[in-house]
Amino acid sequence: MNNKTKKIDYILIVVFILISITMIIPIYKVLIDSLDLKTAYGMKLFPEKFGLEGYISVFTNPTLYKPFLISCLTTVSGTFVGLLISTLGAYVLIQSKMPGRNIIANMLLFTMVFNGGMIPTYLVMKSLHLTNTLWVVILLPAINVYNMVLMRNFFEGIPLSLFESAEIDGCSPMRTFFSIVLPLSKAALAAIGLMFAVSYWNDYTNYKLYITNENLYNFQMKLRSLIMGSDLPTAIGGATENTVKNAAVIVAILPFMIIYPLCQKYFIQGVNIGAVKE
Repeated sequence: MNNKTKKIDYILIVVFILISITMIIPIYKVLIDSLDLKTAYGMKLFPEKFGLEGYISVFTNPTLYKPFLISCLTTVSGTFVGLLISTLGAYVLIQSKMPGRNIIANMLLFTMVFNGGMIPTYLVMKSLHLTNTLWVVILLPAINVYNMVLMRNFFEGIPLSLFESAEIDGCSPMRTFFSIVLPLSKAALAAIGLMFAVSYWNDYTNYKLYITNENLYNFQMKLRSLIMGSDLPTAIGGATENTVKNAAVIVAILPFMIIYPLCQKYFIQGVNIGAVKE
């Protein structure tokens, strides 16, 4: 490694550190404010009056507790349904003997560039009587062609000899799928599942478009109302409005701050698998 390369590496390290600090500082401020029972403005290194009343207000008040449970329910069920549709669809697309496989694949790819639009999609959801139900926010994002294409690329990386061996041993296509394809695709499932989970947890648009019943709002919808000051839950103990707001923001981002490091190894493997073919 020459001196020029070392200098470039040092510059990249400094730039990365600066970008990291830029992202960490706002999160740190929100975290400190969520633990501070004294309303104050500006940056503080530590809470002036420490307390967990803000978080207790979030988890005990039905205004935010029920939306939090709805977010958890839709995230878990939606991720499962999304993975089921993506894996089964991708498995079908890799069947070389299936007639019309390329036509179906091209039709699916066409929808990635041109879709029906917001109003036609809403009319379809309404005609299916899915509006104002949690099914619309579970099923609609689950049909994701991009994730299906990624899964197809992962499946195409599995050696063809494994499929031939399974067929010789008398395995049906579905048994091959569950016994061979899925166990070999753990990294892919983790990567795609994480993408689905993040999109479901952070979903705001679909709730805004298809749900008008406030009892079905998820945590992100209530969080926006809370931040805008129109739906602030009652603070308990010595918590202030500012404390409750910041505590709700931390609750919204905390789950994936914990999940990402645990799934990072599988996520990196899943992104790389199928990216290069020989």
